[in-house]
Amino acid sequence: MTHEMLTALRPLLMAEASAEAHAAGTEPGDLEQAVWLRLLERLEADGPPPDPQGWLRRAVRSEARRTRRTISIERPYGLEPADDSERGPEHLALAAARGRALRDAVRRLPGRCPRLLEALLSPRDLTYREIAGELGISQGSLGPERSRCLGCLRRLLAPEVAAREARG
Repeated sequence: MTHEMLTALRPLLMAEASAEAHAAGTEPGDLEQAVWLRLLERLEADGPPPDPQGWLRRAVRSEARRTRRTISIERPYGLEPADDSERGPEHLALAAARGRALRDAVRRLPGRCPRLLEALLSPRDLTYREIAGELGISQGSLGPERSRCLGCLRRLLAPEVAAREARG
């Protein structure tokens, strides 16, 4: 089967797949992909069909029937199996341990960094103006101070994070 023949079959396949997709409960593109795959499998096993257009029409209808059968026997999950919105005890324990490690590292920072980062992470969601007033520093120096403190925190946590990673 030549490239020209495949190019010539494409408009027919698109039209047939569009016509059958709605009744099959699927997308036309999904039907097209399934038929192209069947054609490739046939080419490898038996060579090109003697009547490519007829074969293509039959293949689209066959794939549409197969899709309808599959949809009729499949049942959706009540919850998505990979849904982790309900946090289990292991997830909660790991999150708590990460939180404790972060708070411990913040307390070990030099100078005003512990107070600044605690204010930034506060559940009260303080503004820069409120944080500056609380710490007694200018609002304009908060950004550079925050960057310096986060850099110190990164350097402090880097060896701990690297030590916990699994190796080779």
